[in-house]
Amino acid sequence: MTTPGDLAQLRPLLLPTPRQLDTRPGLLTTEGGLEIAGDDALCAIAKTHLGGLLPCRRSHADAHATPGEPRAGAGRGLPLLLALHEPDGPRRPAGGQGYELELLGAQIAVPAHIRLSAESAAGIRHGLCTLAQLVTQYRTRLPGLLIRDEPDFATRGVMLDVSRDRVPTMGQLRELIARLASWKINHLQFYTEHTFAYAGHEEVWADASPITPADIRELDHWCALHGIQLSANQNCFGHLASWLKHPRYAPLAEIAAGEQWDFAGLVTRTGPFSLCPGDPRSLALVEDLLGQLVPNFASPLVNIGCDETFDIGQGRSREAVRSQGRAAVYLAFVRRICAVVATLGRRPQFWADIALEHPEALGEMPADLIGLAWGYEADSPFARWCDQLRTAGREAWVCPGTSCWRSITGRTEERQGNMQAAASQGKAHGASGYLVTAWGDLGHRQQWPITLHGLAQGAQRAWNASAALAGPAASLHAFADRSLELCSWLDAFGSIDAQLRAIGGKPTATGAATPLRNATALFTDLHKPLTERWIADAGSWLRVRERLEALGPAPASGDALIDAECAHSLEVARLAIARALLRRGAPQEVPPLLAAARALIPEYRRLWAARSRPGGLARSVAHYQVIADELEQA
Repeated sequence: MTTPGDLAQLRPLLLPTPRQLDTRPGLLTTEGGLEIAGDDALCAIAKTHLGGLLPCRRSHADAHATPGEPRAGAGRGLPLLLALHEPDGPRRPAGGQGYELELLGAQIAVPAHIRLSAESAAGIRHGLCTLAQLVTQYRTRLPGLLIRDEPDFATRGVMLDVSRDRVPTMGQLRELIARLASWKINHLQFYTEHTFAYAGHEEVWADASPITPADIRELDHWCALHGIQLSANQNCFGHLASWLKHPRYAPLAEIAAGEQWDFAGLVTRTGPFSLCPGDPRSLALVEDLLGQLVPNFASPLVNIGCDETFDIGQGRSREAVRSQGRAAVYLAFVRRICAVVATLGRRPQFWADIALEHPEALGEMPADLIGLAWGYEADSPFARWCDQLRTAGREAWVCPGTSCWRSITGRTEERQGNMQAAASQGKAHGASGYLVTAWGDLGHRQQWPITLHGLAQGAQRAWNASAALAGPAASLHAFADRSLELCSWLDAFGSIDAQLRAIGGKPTATGAATPLRNATALFTDLHKPLTERWIADAGSWLRVRERLEALGPAPASGDALIDAECAHSLEVARLAIARALLRRGAPQEVPPLLAAARALIPEYRRLWAARSRPGGLARSVAHYQVIADELEQA
């Protein structure tokens, strides 16, 4: 275990990993704070990113001097010189966001100082984030260094699901924004179905503790201070059951209540999901929603969703699809939504999965539409998707996932393979953006460390696709864990059922096993009825238990809430394994299982309240109540 004092002896632990880092002689002390020289805007950025770590003062002695001329006696603190420079040759695809950061120990006639230069204010901000991480690690005595760095992707974003029951508190969102900015993330959006407080639609969000217009305006300002573009996100086509279940909106649905339909051959669903594209009232609703939502954001981008609309053609649009084709019906409605966005003076994005099934039709879409190519497994064909979008003249972003949803533990191998594929293929095939998605299917029950760990790894891939993942750096800069062990534990935790995930998918026509996708085996088995047969025998599940117990509790991070969330996740995993053994006839006492299931619920409620608003908690915790009730009847 690394002790806090040991960090000063280590090489720099940085997230994301810079492209070039060389040592320089000498040490620099920050005990007197920083004396910052540069123009007003750059000094303000420096105070935002460094002011919480050490005193920052404007260097009046150097205010009008050429940055890069430190003078002895200029101030009591360590000089920090901020300078913009002209590009050296053609601007790179990442838009001049690189920087050079030099930490120099004292020389003859020249005091120790820090020099940071970049082509843009964004580059200065990125260098300041690196400096802040160095201060976090080394505290008051910094090593001499030269760092040259730039990102692989111009846009490095995070999309957080706030519609599957869990809506974070404002404090949690402000903390997240500052954390993301420290990793050089520059784009953020909140996936929204029904959790924005739309005026005149109160029945839809009344129990959801929604994000309000005032919340968005405050967060938009907070994001701007941290160099992040907060963009509007509202699914405008599918995934609208939270609206269409209400009598007022039910007539707009493609599928009526009680009717069954096929979800891409994966499962049979019942009831409404998408708007009917041929009903004029559908577009009127979209106009109302976007007209209320979009003006709260300064960003020019709007994510209109439009993914997984597999029900189109199975309900009210059946005749239109039969005569025109599914692609034509789908794309026509997407174009109408894009036109609404255009009237608001913004630029649309959409989840490109349905359109990519018909790449020949991509050229019919608006020229400024950004295609979001998403996939959450290591074999997601990002290269092909980017080529299809780029061939059609459309900007492409790659969108991997944290693999935290539909899980207790996360999915380490799938997450890492997926993020690496998105980064390497996206970079090679012209993607301009890298958007890490964190979903919350089935109650958003994964605890925050599972999600945050995935976001940290995504930030690494978005900036530097080729560098190895650095668990110690992520432990320090995601969790303030100075033991540097938590992320290694989380990776191991996310691998305990990997062998079962490898065989948990839908068998082929010949009966061959396939990998389980978009979920862990523990989570999937936990929600199957006690008597339903599924993969693997008791011996296989006993081996999962052995791996879990060998792993042991998470190392203490120094944050009581993080530690409690990890401990809760461990207990849910233990319950899932014990229940899986009971389902397979292994000797298991039901009363202890029932007691464990019941004990999870109050702790889950407590942890929820620490980060999330109350709306959605009852729906989320009901999943655990069903498990407890079933055990009581066993």
